[in-house]
Amino acid sequence: MMRQLLIVMTLQILVLGGCTWIKLTEGGATVSTATEADVVNCQKVGMVSTNTKDKLVVNRSDSKVREELLVLARNEAARLGGDTIVAQGPPRAGEQDFAAYRCR
Repeated sequence: MMRQLLIVMTLQILVLGGCTWIKLTEGGATVSTATEADVVNCQKVGMVSTNTKDKLVVNRSDSKVREELLVLARNEAARLGGDTIVAQGPPRAGEQDFAAYRCR
């Protein structure tokens, strides 16, 4: 009985580890991603630092962590009045920085 309970709990953790809990807001949906070269004629509106859990007992999927960081950045950029974000480097340990720009 105890072994079955442990197996069920482990499976739940693995399934939840793959879920994305962060939702894109209406404003965040209007924010696009770009490169530094794409924003040379845009106005910088701020910096966005994002973080999410990269481990829930076991390591989470890199693609899920990247997706959550991107959604968080898009949501925050919209709140700052931006419409474009540029990653300032790769994600590290569930954290990533972005520059937010107004290009339109």
